[in-house]
Amino acid sequence: MTHLSDISLRSLKLFIDVCEALNFSVVARHEGISPSQVSRMIHQLEDSVGQQLFYRNTRAIIPTENGRQFAIAVRQTLQQLEEARRSMEEGTREPSGLVRINAPVFFGQRHIAPQIAALSARYPQLDIELTQTDDYIDPHKEATDVIFRIGTLTDSSYHARIFGTQHYYLAASPDYLKQHGSPQTPEQLAEHDCLVYRGSSGPNRWLFRQPQQEWVHYPLSPRLTSNNAETLLIAALQGMGIVLFPDWLLGDKLQSGELVGIMPAYTASITTEPLHIAALYPDSRHPPLKVRAVIDYFMTAFGEPLYWQKDHRS
Repeated sequence: MTHLSDISLRSLKLFIDVCEALNFSVVARHEGISPSQVSRMIHQLEDSVGQQLFYRNTRAIIPTENGRQFAIAVRQTLQQLEEARRSMEEGTREPSGLVRINAPVFFGQRHIAPQIAALSARYPQLDIELTQTDDYIDPHKEATDVIFRIGTLTDSSYHARIFGTQHYYLAASPDYLKQHGSPQTPEQLAEHDCLVYRGSSGPNRWLFRQPQQEWVHYPLSPRLTSNNAETLLIAALQGMGIVLFPDWLLGDKLQSGELVGIMPAYTASITTEPLHIAALYPDSRHPPLKVRAVIDYFMTAFGEPLYWQKDHRS
């Protein structure tokens, strides 16, 4: 009597080959054996699982329903074994070669560029190319291995590793608040000097909501608009007005007290959708070792929670 323990890895691979070729002779030529040997191995596999896996006639070989279901399980098993093999093999290797990284301009300056030297020291065989742009990057068309982006993840044509969620803070300098007072509600922003980022699609909308409430857009008459976030941040630090910026841009200023959070009873944003900070890479079942090494490095470097989201002062 034959048992499941008698099934060899080779017979499982041969079974999948037959499922795809639907022909013993084709598989036999590929494996360098005779069609009768292929047939015999399939018979032995059927005996081991106790099920007929193929319908056979003079014109075709067709998987039975049990054969189709078994093929699904076998493919998953072979894939897991291959991933385990690759993992063990790569455990003895070092990431090497050129890795091309793309990041948004200011996020890249603040949180990617400061890590590059340590990343290089960690993987000395890795050559790094860092490009910073806020333009849309198609990982299938651009020569890019890892793309850091902030936004709503909707495109299924690439994989994503999420580091965390971006949060927005309304803030101003202590001098500004001492001179003009601190607004307590979004409606009072109409009485204040607001500094608004203007992107390619126009000025950011300032949205607010209280717990369990809907988002509300409050139109503004900005004192200053700019397409440069650093310009607006400098103006806010100099007491010119109020900014609405993400935590990764304001976090250190809130922690140092150079800026003070405003209206803590409200959640602020520029969109009603969650904005994720993520690393994207082209759709691939087995991303290259260098890609996984870079993403894993930044997962550790950014931490959980993200290091710039700790100890905000409000």
